[in-house]
Amino acid sequence: MAKTTYYVPIGPIHPALKEPIRVEAEVEGEKIVKVNVKRGFAHRGIEYMGMKRNAIQTLYLSERICGICSISHPYAFVIGSEKALGIEAPPRAQYIRTIIAELERIHSHILWLGVIAHEIGFDPLLFWTWKGREKVLDVLEAITGNRINYSMYMIGGVRRDLKESHIKALRDMITYYWEFTEHMKEVFLSDPVYKARTRGVAQLSKEMALKLNVVGPTARAAGLRMDIRQDIPYDAYADMDIKAVVPQDIVGEAGGDAYDITMVRLYEIEQSLDIIEFCLDNLPEGKILAIPNYVALLNKIKKTEGEAIGAHEAPRGEVIHYFKYDGKRDGPAVWKVIAPSYNNINSWAPLLLGAEVADIPVVVAYIDPCMCCNDRVAVVKDSSGRILDYSYLHKKAVEKTRKLEKELGVRK
Repeated sequence: MAKTTYYVPIGPIHPALKEPIRVEAEVEGEKIVKVNVKRGFAHRGIEYMGMKRNAIQTLYLSERICGICSISHPYAFVIGSEKALGIEAPPRAQYIRTIIAELERIHSHILWLGVIAHEIGFDPLLFWTWKGREKVLDVLEAITGNRINYSMYMIGGVRRDLKESHIKALRDMITYYWEFTEHMKEVFLSDPVYKARTRGVAQLSKEMALKLNVVGPTARAAGLRMDIRQDIPYDAYADMDIKAVVPQDIVGEAGGDAYDITMVRLYEIEQSLDIIEFCLDNLPEGKILAIPNYVALLNKIKKTEGEAIGAHEAPRGEVIHYFKYDGKRDGPAVWKVIAPSYNNINSWAPLLLGAEVADIPVVVAYIDPCMCCNDRVAVVKDSSGRILDYSYLHKKAVEKTRKLEKELGVRK
């Protein structure tokens, strides 16, 4: 007798989804036997708009690529632009940038912890963690004027300095979060219900993580020692001995499941506290902008040719911005952005295959996805300049995706 399967579509518009994406699952009972992930429902044309504006306007446009990690894209933007333009930010500005980036990592990781608790039906834990997150948002607001979209970074430095009141608030926050994080570790890592819902769920092996090119906590939970701050240190990170947080250094082995990624994010919060404390203890004196006059900065950009890549370890993983300045305009001639979700979403299909329907929210939340970070439209031309037919490009992309899925066992 043939087994009966049912088709379960989720998205692109769904109460559980904050951003549009589509997951098509074929289920046999409660088990997922076939899955297809479709993205490409949110096109904003940010890269194209950025190449029509001056560099300062584009910098703050980049802050809108991601709503939660709003400092991550500007950080990669200023690093890449400074390399391409031959500008070096003052040491004090580099340390302030690092502090702001780690504050964002703390609030992003606590947000994720609340989300994953919500996805397994543990809403009191969601409310408690997000209440604790208010402390870091208050500090960010005191320093930058905003809880999100801080407009803090500038090519060649930062726009605002740290005052003594800010430094005191940061030290008070560090004390608060050492205690709060210990409490979170106790709740998340010891609670039998949380363990039961995350152990063995969304289990990503080291080999599969390498094949799928996942990044950030998703890669580190699988045991890969990957971290831009460790591998290509920049700003204040270059003055520290940063080590990637991996489960095998905490419990002896890496399982790569939702429990392990929880552990990685919790310990990364403590790592961020150490980094902020180091920056405060060693904060250099001096100016915060290499070129304080914005008109002078734009004039320099108009006269400078160069290309470079800027990379930053965002809370979700590495953010990469490619730039080319042609010396003819005051903005980038070419600007290309790669966000971590672009890589990490590739893990959904193999992780969902064989899982239960109830595990779909956990697998989706596992990577802390951001849809608006990674959707884009590509126009491809041949050597004669003719735009290639979209149906041909789509066919080739589908063939490549199906081949990878077959190798991973997602499709028979």
